Amino acid sequence: MTRVLILGANGQLARHTTAYFLKKTDAHLTLYLRHASRLKNPDAKRAAIVEGDVLDRAALIEAMTDQDVVFASLAGDMGEQARNIVTSMKEAGLKRLIFISSMGIYGEVTGEKYRSVLDPYRDSAAVIEASGLHYTVLRPGWFTHDPKVDYQITQKGEPFHGHDVSLNSLSDLIIKLAFDPMLHVRSSIGVSQ
Repeated sequence: MTRVLILGANGQLARHTTAYFLKKTDAHLTLYLRHASRLKNPDAKRAAIVEGDVLDRAALIEAMTDQDVVFASLAGDMGEQARNIVTSMKEAGLKRLIFISSMGIYGEVTGEKYRSVLDPYRDSAAVIEASGLHYTVLRPGWFTHDPKVDYQITQKGEPFHGHDVSLNSLSDLIIKLAFDPMLHVRSSIGVSQ
């Protein structure tokens, strides 16, 4: 059984992916968020809710105990969060990290200039890429509610295709990454429809 720690568990993508994990896999989930009262446990047999801040190293290391995969979908001071995740994972002996960033962090979206709004995403991606972990940085387009699973992947350095991607598509890819520890390892991939 695969055990997945979901950081930022109350975010839109994290909630959607939690439901996808529970519907499509036998994974056990630890849902980590700052205010546990904001989230109802979707399956008491397969999910545990843990209140904690990603910047609290002791709490984060404790949550990482006995996990197989860390999936982080965060906002805020992402550079500092990424540094703490990397340090905590190394201390906990974990290697597999799936980290959500944003399209445009490398200037790969033709005709678009996103300026400083992407600085936190660029900073965190740089930390993750230098970590030595078995990471995959996902750079999705804008989220849609299209029910189809239909996406394309671009590698770092390639032009980004499209601007949108369905939540179902992202959740499908995240599950594949969680269950195949070598899929897109040490890659930063763009995901769009």
